[in-house]
Amino acid sequence: MVRTVSLGEQILGANDEIALANRTALNRAGVLAINLMASPGAGKTSLILSTVAALRAEYRIAGVDGDLATSIDADRVAAMGVPAVQINTGGACHLDAAMMRCALEQLDLAVLDLLIVENVGNLVCPSGFRLGVHRNVLIASVPEGADKPYKYPVMYLGADAVVLNKVDVLDAFDFDMAYFRHGVEALNPGLAFFPVSCKTGVGMEAWRDWVRQQVTAFRQAEGAGYELR
Repeated sequence: MVRTVSLGEQILGANDEIALANRTALNRAGVLAINLMASPGAGKTSLILSTVAALRAEYRIAGVDGDLATSIDADRVAAMGVPAVQINTGGACHLDAAMMRCALEQLDLAVLDLLIVENVGNLVCPSGFRLGVHRNVLIASVPEGADKPYKYPVMYLGADAVVLNKVDVLDAFDFDMAYFRHGVEALNPGLAFFPVSCKTGVGMEAWRDWVRQQVTAFRQAEGAGYELR
């Protein structure tokens, strides 16, 4: 008798167990965790820096940054006076729950309200590995083109919000906003959508209001009722 074992299912099952433990730790501490995913250069770090600058007087914020190498982005977040943990994946194209657990162990969750995670720049792998966060946000950018929802549907299916960055250069690119929105809505109807420019500040207040709403809703629910992300 031959038994077939799916290694992928085993890996993801083990990852989800750790992700659930991460979620439990975050819930007990009352910390809302948001995972930012995007391709390289879309503006994850810029969005984080702008968000921290605007909200650090309202919430106790920390950052976790995933990258193949260096601590450049985490250093930029830490320079704003908030705790930051760098995760170097050593070549892996995504964060996983075990990496997230290591980052959480380096933070004092009891003194935090909001944790912003910057995943590795990639439009494929991050969608397959739960971290234990409460919200997934996908950042697209105008220079990437309007076809990304069609080419990378799984990333958009798993998102709770989409931020379209770099709208200040819309006139310089042949970006079809209606086509982009149609692709997003076909995959994830009613998804929160924020056209922004981290450079000029256009649209950023709407994004920050959404973050505020997420923190308020999380506190009211005491961490209950969130699908594992």
